[in-house]
Amino acid sequence: MNIPLTIRRKSLFVLLVVTLAAALIGATMTAPFPESIPLPVGFQPEGIAAGNGNTLFVGSIPTGDIYRIDLITGQAEPFITDESGPVAIGLKYDSRSGLLFVAGGPTGKAFIYDTDTGTLFSEIQLTTAQPTFINDVVITRQAAYFTDSMQPVLYVVPLTANGTPDLSGVYEIPLDSDFEFIPGAFNANGIEAAPNGKLLIVVNSTTGDLYTVDPATGDATLIDLGGGDVQRGDGILLQGKTLYVVQNTLNQVAVVELSNDFRSGEIVDVITSSLFRVPTTIAAVGNKLYAVNARFGTPSPATIDYDVVRVPSE
Repeated sequence: MNIPLTIRRKSLFVLLVVTLAAALIGATMTAPFPESIPLPVGFQPEGIAAGNGNTLFVGSIPTGDIYRIDLITGQAEPFITDESGPVAIGLKYDSRSGLLFVAGGPTGKAFIYDTDTGTLFSEIQLTTAQPTFINDVVITRQAAYFTDSMQPVLYVVPLTANGTPDLSGVYEIPLDSDFEFIPGAFNANGIEAAPNGKLLIVVNSTTGDLYTVDPATGDATLIDLGGGDVQRGDGILLQGKTLYVVQNTLNQVAVVELSNDFRSGEIVDVITSSLFRVPTTIAAVGNKLYAVNARFGTPSPATIDYDVVRVPSE
């Protein structure tokens, strides 16, 4: 049977339209790795951590709630709403145990959550000293190390071989006098670790200095930046010898290339973005970086929008 040419053309046109529409709908539904991922109005985030696969965790300062973000769908959904964790500042995920470690700010506590169940695994009183602000955490094979922005110490939670905390051995390490501590100011903030865990890196938000810290002794050594600094340094991320330092109210991320011994470095780039609205912390998923906008300084933080944004490539 011969189908008239005009009918065949119309059929092909309809098929093309349907195919294009399906492709557009599919692209809209998946939208992988979006530039901006909205968080709830009033969420007031601060910490961000990469989980397994294409997952991010983001914490709320005033409630301690944790949202989980799927970077493939671009959706942020409630994950932990345990009322026993009233504050969430810095976050880190340990793939060995599946545990999420959360710095508890002025509570002086650490909160540890089981990401398989979304339940509280452990609540640890790191200090009763006042003032205190447990700000950030880094995890090595040996321990989880927490900074205190108001005290010149690091708090240490030893870990077992499978990454679960050994609560019998929690202790603190005083930072030695080479770490410039200014009473009443916001001092130690973001923290990272060399791959072997034998050296920590800490940023001082007030002075804009970076330090290496011996996790066994607390001995601190100023990292020579050749006259440069990272003022308003907040969360930091180490990838190889490249250190990313989020400079919150400056709305930028400094890129520091460190020497092999981590004792010196050079600020080789400063990343800016029109999407930055006082970013605080940063996490890596594959070859992509994400920062969370805390929007510090806004007059009505409980009534405004927040988001997680993709950091532009260098």
